[in-house]
Amino acid sequence: MNILVIGSGGREHALAWKLAQSVKVQKVYVAPGNGGTALDPRLENVSVSSPSELADFAVANDIAITVVGPEAPLAAGIVNIFQERGLKIFGPTKEAAQLESSKDFAKAFMERHGIPTARYQTFTDPEKAHRYIDRQGAPIVIKADGLAAGKGVVVATTVQQAHDAVNMMLSDNKLGDAGARVVIEEFLEGEEASFIVLVDGKNILPLATSQDHKRLKDNDEGPNTGGMGAFSPAPVVTPALHARILREIIVPTVNGMRKDGIPYSGFLYAGVMIDKDGHPKTLEFNCRMGDPETQPILSRLKSDLAFILEHAVNGTLDRIELEWDRRIALGVVLASAGYPENPQKGAVITGIPKESENCIVFHAGTRLDHDGRLLTSGGRVLCVVGLADSMRMAQKTAYDAVESIYFEGVQYRHDIGWRALKPYKTVPTT
Repeated sequence: MNILVIGSGGREHALAWKLAQSVKVQKVYVAPGNGGTALDPRLENVSVSSPSELADFAVANDIAITVVGPEAPLAAGIVNIFQERGLKIFGPTKEAAQLESSKDFAKAFMERHGIPTARYQTFTDPEKAHRYIDRQGAPIVIKADGLAAGKGVVVATTVQQAHDAVNMMLSDNKLGDAGARVVIEEFLEGEEASFIVLVDGKNILPLATSQDHKRLKDNDEGPNTGGMGAFSPAPVVTPALHARILREIIVPTVNGMRKDGIPYSGFLYAGVMIDKDGHPKTLEFNCRMGDPETQPILSRLKSDLAFILEHAVNGTLDRIELEWDRRIALGVVLASAGYPENPQKGAVITGIPKESENCIVFHAGTRLDHDGRLLTSGGRVLCVVGLADSMRMAQKTAYDAVESIYFEGVQYRHDIGWRALKPYKTVPTT
């Protein structure tokens, strides 16, 4: 069968890479793809972008299943368009994707269905928002209601930072429509984990756990980013906590969406904060796999992803189980100079090692020029994944490969995986 992957980032490269390994798959198309997918002879980039054109492409090329990588096409209703034309696509409808595209929708939904999350209030009036901040104090979290390309969340450690964030979003309209409404919520302390599952409208199939590193610099310093690295599995998610997150967050979410008349199908990502007593609360929902979590997770997946997606679009996820590589996977993101505020583009990339059993390099912000040179084309450029039997060895494998890669202004963290190394002696395998 032929499969279409929509998107251009590291997550989409990893999805296409894994799908191309299936004996069931003849061709994997990536729209629009990146330099890494262009270099892989098993994959084909296609320059098609609008939802209707993508649907036309799916019909013309006998696409059995389409997988949506990023959030923007989901929020724009690409799944609705495909379904109206009888095309199989894995992802939530525009209505269900509000779990990510509207923070206010998600918070109201969680409150209505008793899903643990931080206390919050929603505002469109800046003066009311400022008064609320003065009453609550800091630290406090300011979130743009809509999709803001990773720039819509400010964790304010001072009251002034919170006021500045409200002014930036509501008064100065720096985020456009995405920031025309803000959610202000209680700051939660603890350790964050990424809990990603597949949902077919009713059945739930969990993926391996993971943790990412959002801050730009070592020791979790610097600005928030889309993610500077990740590892899987996440030792903080013990088997007991895994069961609790499913019971208290994931199952009520899927059941609640169905009860509300908006059945959910697709990847569902819960960002979960785990406090010092082991109690999980939902920070946010994403309606797709995380990036860079996808890269280490799929590096560990031994099951056939095309087979899994067939069950997902047919509503039969309850009939399968997933098999995982027992090794630990750790991914280090290499970013452009100026990232995240002003990423520089056009630098030549050299030294990428060949794929091996222990190391895979996934592309994100890369492209090929007319001479076949690989250039940077975005903020996060590559994700280098190392696999090994221990976290420290996975870390060494990844960083050995990182040191061989060069482009002007390259920046990356040197401490990916530190949380798993510091407080835990053993790492569970799922």
